[in-house]
Order: sequence, then structure tokens, then C-alpha cells
Amino acid sequence: MMNTVFRKDVLFYGLTLVENNNIMLKKTILLENKASLSTKNLQLVIKTDASVPIEDIGFLVIDNSEIYLSIPAMNLLIENNSCVIICNANHLPNGMFLNLNSHHIQQEIFKNQIDASIPLKKQLWQQTIVEKITNQGILLEKITGSSNSFAFLASKVLSGDSTNMEGVAASQFWKSYYEKGFKRERFGDYPNNFLNYGYAILRAATARALSGSGLLNTLGIHHKSKYNAFALADDIMEPFRPIVDEKVYELMQNYDEQELNTLLKSELLQILTRTVYFKEEKSPLMVALQKTASSLQQCYTGDRKKIKYPKLWN
Repeated sequence: MMNTVFRKDVLFYGLTLVENNNIMLKKTILLENKASLSTKNLQLVIKTDASVPIEDIGFLVIDNSEIYLSIPAMNLLIENNSCVIICNANHLPNGMFLNLNSHHIQQEIFKNQIDASIPLKKQLWQQTIVEKITNQGILLEKITGSSNSFAFLASKVLSGDSTNMEGVAASQFWKSYYEKGFKRERFGDYPNNFLNYGYAILRAATARALSGSGLLNTLGIHHKSKYNAFALADDIMEPFRPIVDEKVYELMQNYDEQELNTLLKSELLQILTRTVYFKEEKSPLMVALQKTASSLQQCYTGDRKKIKYPKLWN
């Protein structure tokens, strides 16, 4: 039998199962062992030892170069709006597959998104950066136990963040986050590897939510690189980044390990079920991202003026 390890909200075979407070959520599966994946009776069959209803799967993380995934299984996963994430040789998420036909009026939504005015995009980016800086300030106060100027920086964000308050806040945040001399880099030393893994999972979850709302991930409101297929996800995930920062800081305090292993990856995957707070309710992150994505879609249609971002702490 394939080795299965249960944690609070993650299941392994190398596999991961996500549930939270009796709310049935989509499952997150982390596959680290050599395996063959196929489909039978609408189940994802892992070798012959295990199967999971495909309609229950939100994320499938493939972290072994010798895993075989059949085309029928891939298609069925995508049809059920599951996000399939492929990791590279360094065990970091490197790419993802998403449903491109997940909304019944997708062409109309695409048109609204493409036709969005520059002033609207600048307002949406201003809202997004205000939320990000506010959340960074709250987290930094929790970490350091000292007050900071992030609320002031957030109040100074202009339309389109034309004065780059995001950059000013980031510089201050990273100077206080870990230790003197730490530099936040995509390919930098520890704990950059932990941050990179967490951000990649957050990016995939954000992209899945946006796709589910019929939005085109390639067309961002601020990020514009012609090489970036997930520019909109990179925009909308910004206020949620402190969730990853908080989790990584917690891991740094509780573990001496500086290389990603199964345990640490499972801990980082738990951000998907971390509770966040709207005015009227609390929600797991993967559900909250769907609400945020839906509100963005309504901003494009003119039915809303603001993106619905949750509070990360109550």
C-alpha cells in the first residue's frame, strides 16, 4: 500500500486532504512518490491503491518527475476546475493547468475585462496596494510587538500607486521581517525558498479562483509582462501575501530545517484553509479567493466599485 500520512488539514501519499471546521472544501493532493494517475468512474485513481472523487479535488501538486498522468485524467480534472501544479527539480511549483472554459458567459466577461478603462484599473490597483500595505503593517506589528508607519503609508497610496508606496512599504517590511541583512529574492537563500513555495501555492489558488469567475488571468490590472500568463493572479494575490509571510515566520520559529521537506510543504499548503474574515462571515482562504475574484468581475461590469478583500486577522 502507498504510504499515507494524515495531518490537520492535509493528506499525503506523499497526499494531502483539505477540510476545515466541517466545511467541505476542495481537497489538495500533494504527490511526491513515483505514481501512475488515471481515471475510472469519475475517480482519480493513484496506482491501484487509492482513488479520490475528482469533483472533490481543488489542487493537485505533482512533485516527482516520474509521475504519469493520463490525458483523460487531466481533462477530467480541468473540467472540474481543479488546478494541476507541476513542480521543478528544486521541488518548487513551476507551472499550472487551469480550466479555460469555466464560466457560462465567459466571452462577455473577457470583453468587459479587455475594455476596462485605465482609470478603473488604476483605482483597482490603488485598492489592492492599500490592502497589501495595511496587512503588512498588521503582521509586522504582530511579529515585532512594536507599532509602525504602515497605516500612514497605506493612506498615501494614490491612484495606480503612482508614487510607489508598495516599494517603500516592501523595503521597510523586509528589513524588519527576518534579520538584518536578509534580502528578499526569488532565487535567494533561506527563507526565500519557503516564501517562494508559499507564494507559488497562493498564486495557483488565486489563478484558479479568477478562472472560475470567468476572468482572463493573462490580462492584469497592473502587471503587464508579455511573458506572464498569470498577470491578473499576480495582481490580486498581493494583499494575501502576508498570509504566506506569517506562515513562513512561524515555521522559522518552530523548525531548524532550512530545506523544504514533506512536513514543511504540508505546513505551507495549509494556508489554503487558513481562516480570513469578511464583515458578515469568516471563510477559508480558498473560498475567500472565490469571493474576491467574483467581486473583481463585478467591478469590470460596473456592478461594484471596490474589490472585496477580506481581513486576514480578526
